[in-house]
Amino acid sequence: MEEYPLLSTIHNPKDLKKLDLEQLPQLCEEIRSFLISNLSVNPGHFGSSMGAVDIIVALHYVYDTPDDRIVFDVGHQAYAHKLLTGRLSQFSQLRKKNGLSGFPFPKESEFDTFVCGHAGNSISAALGMATADLNTPGCENRKTIALIGDASISNGIAFEGLNNASQYPNNLLIILNDNEMSIDDNVGALHRYLSNISTSARYNKLRYKLYKMFRKHGLIADKGKGLMLRFSNALKSLVAQQQNIFEGLNIRYFGPFDGNDVTRIVKVLQDIKEMKGPRILHLHTQKGKGYIPAEENPAPWHAPGKFDPITGHRQSEDKKKNSTPLWQEVFGTTLVELADKDDRVVGITAAMQSGTSINKMEKYPERLFDVGISEGHAVTFAGGLAAAGKRPFVAIYSSFLQRAYDNIIHDTAIQGLPVTYCIDRAGLVGEDGVTHHGLFDIAYLRVVPGMKIAAPMDARTLRNLMHSSLEWDGPLAIRYPRGKSDGNPADQVVQPIAVGEGRCISTTEKAKLAILSIGPIANEAIKAIKNLSEQGIPVDLYDMIWVKPLDTKLLSEISTRYSAIITLEDGIITGGFGSAVEEWYQDMGINIKIKRLGIPDKWIYQASVDELHKECKIDASAIEEAVIDFINSTPHINK
Repeated sequence: MEEYPLLSTIHNPKDLKKLDLEQLPQLCEEIRSFLISNLSVNPGHFGSSMGAVDIIVALHYVYDTPDDRIVFDVGHQAYAHKLLTGRLSQFSQLRKKNGLSGFPFPKESEFDTFVCGHAGNSISAALGMATADLNTPGCENRKTIALIGDASISNGIAFEGLNNASQYPNNLLIILNDNEMSIDDNVGALHRYLSNISTSARYNKLRYKLYKMFRKHGLIADKGKGLMLRFSNALKSLVAQQQNIFEGLNIRYFGPFDGNDVTRIVKVLQDIKEMKGPRILHLHTQKGKGYIPAEENPAPWHAPGKFDPITGHRQSEDKKKNSTPLWQEVFGTTLVELADKDDRVVGITAAMQSGTSINKMEKYPERLFDVGISEGHAVTFAGGLAAAGKRPFVAIYSSFLQRAYDNIIHDTAIQGLPVTYCIDRAGLVGEDGVTHHGLFDIAYLRVVPGMKIAAPMDARTLRNLMHSSLEWDGPLAIRYPRGKSDGNPADQVVQPIAVGEGRCISTTEKAKLAILSIGPIANEAIKAIKNLSEQGIPVDLYDMIWVKPLDTKLLSEISTRYSAIITLEDGIITGGFGSAVEEWYQDMGINIKIKRLGIPDKWIYQASVDELHKECKIDASAIEEAVIDFINSTPHINK
């Protein structure tokens, strides 16, 4: 790797420490060059990782990892960390089956300290580690650093961690990587506050010297440190005429500094490394740093897909031209249709305007709400809107909606409020892996009284469900996957859908076995049924549409016509759609053979969606095999 003379010599952070401080800027340039070259052909999270290179290099240079711990938040920014911790040669397998995870993952490396696929957990996790160290003999001098972004720090759990940080003895360092962006532009008062905050470095240095002097002469002890800190914070607020929210929580604040100046960061970290008590270091970085197209337009460069490293042209721009719309785009277009005809309709998302295509509601800016990375708040906020007569549509990824489970139950379902949850990225999502698969929504929602759950097989059904929902009371969940839909239904006539009513997709006179499917995974069943038909094995297919309420009339008819059924879902098999069907037949005392196909009861890691369908045995070939095995093991099916 002649083009990376420094990077190629680093196999772990000990090698990094052999470099002179003056060599670190060159190393950062090499890392950015490496990321551009690799991520242009093997897509990943680009903008955040480019911006955080200098911080990560400085952290590994100053601290003794893995004994000292770096706890990442989300992990979009962690690629330089992977490169510096022995994974350079494996980086071409990033986000691929049996390759590197797209996020820090403890099972992958001892340098990865905590799972971090969802935002906001770093401060709480790191605080737990830092507190434990002070209570563990021999670990008192171990350092723990939480690296969190300015979007993530607005999350509720991050505030809970901050609020707790000064309550227990710890030496936690929180680094706030402030690039003024999440995936889309940051929103909210905290973002505006961070944009304006400033603190005198000279003042911080003077205060620390005074503290050491007082401590040396016995004028202040650890138990009085908090009092002195509160006094000095009040003094600074008076002089600067600005209250610092972090120091108001008794957390020492340093900054802001240039987070893309690696030598400056190293010196600052060395200055504050041995300080006691919780501290926060505020660093300003530029998302996409080192690549002009990403610097100039950061939003699409969060995860740009494949691109030309010379011109910056993204392949996704070509795919959008005359292409079948994504599921999320069908949702966004339909939501605008609903807003056109009903002024009660509002859209809510949690920092994912473009990711969910709810940004199409910009036609009605007063009815579009982006609450930041605050899924629980999004749901309760929607409940408040619904209680006041609005019809909220909440667009959140399935794996992120898990974070709002209590809000769903307590703040919408108990009251029977008409909040529609549009659950994006439901099912296996592919390369983002275990923290992002949307596998649990059916199981965790179907136990909630009054909750309606639907999964459209095609784009037209999604549109029809959304239009019909305005006539229904109570909470509704509509789940749909990542990726392309089957077509653009915008020019088709809306057909009302009845709650709890499925449909037959294909029947034959001789079939004694039926597949009952939920959602677009039915398309794999269609392929399997075609192959089975060519082998002389007739199988019928039903698109049930509804998980709750089930179409019990249709289920009853199916039990009189077929000897056995197979249920099929792109969700966890435990407690999912198939379980609901099986439970109903058992409750009714109907004896029918049932085989359930879905995601097995284990963690599923990163790979392409097609690879994962095969691994989880819900692709066409696995369905075909399951039908044949079921028939062979259940002889009476063909009688």
